Amino acid sequence: MSRPIRKAVFPVAGLGTRFLPATKAIPKEMLTVVDKPVIQHVVDEAREAGIEHFVFVTGRNKAVIEDHFDKQYELDDTLARRNKTAAMEILKAQLPKAGTTSFTRQQEPLGLGHAVWCARDIVGDEPFALILPDMLHQAKRGCLAEMIDVYEEAGGGNVVATYEVPDDQTHQYGIVGRGEAVGKGFRMTSMVEKPAKGTAQSNLAISGRYILQPEIFDLLSSQEPGAGGEIQLTDSMLKLAETQPFSGYAFTGKVFDTGSKIGFLTANVAYGLATSDLSSEFRAEIEALLKG
Repeated sequence: MSRPIRKAVFPVAGLGTRFLPATKAIPKEMLTVVDKPVIQHVVDEAREAGIEHFVFVTGRNKAVIEDHFDKQYELDDTLARRNKTAAMEILKAQLPKAGTTSFTRQQEPLGLGHAVWCARDIVGDEPFALILPDMLHQAKRGCLAEMIDVYEEAGGGNVVATYEVPDDQTHQYGIVGRGEAVGKGFRMTSMVEKPAKGTAQSNLAISGRYILQPEIFDLLSSQEPGAGGEIQLTDSMLKLAETQPFSGYAFTGKVFDTGSKIGFLTANVAYGLATSDLSSEFRAEIEALLKG
């Protein structure tokens, strides 16, 4: 029987150099897609999936993320005095309950695997979700909620979310091999980081969503640095796959890499068009720009 997924880890220590100068003083995770910071979008996805504890692995100059998930009494008081009820309800709905957020520091940029390892004492000896905030997943039902279905159908183990990429671009991504179907998911037969052109076993790229068993922490603690001198999560996942099953989930919605300028701009357009009180007017503005 699978153990419940109660905690989610969010690595948010990156410098966001691709967005300088915007990210000189503002964390890239606080850049907005329509009216919510990127980090709020992914936390909302985790909440929808039933996550109870949100673990943020931060770095220097990221304190504003912690402030975002806290009350601001001056703001609340001003909104109350001005009868801004709708704005107050939005802030209240997005505020995590007291004691459900934790923040720990990754003091050196030693890679994703090291960032995950930094959360070990907070996660403890239980399976957890790992969500890369840069990757936004747009669908009627959140990606993580679907992954938890796959996890439960498989009776536990580890789950990796994937999405289809063009065959001629597979060498740019981490690619998984697709085996037999199991409920909503499938058995993973391989996992290769940026395979050589023409060698990929599928066109399913890892999309920045994982469900991992706690044994990954022991593997990360002894993991030798890989590409770029960093602790690579994929290396430890490959070791874990030698003793534990991995399932894949093929996400069918839209995936946006907001860590790139094109992905960030595209996400704003897609989410703007999906926002009921903006879509008609926004579409008209886009069409006018394209005609101009």
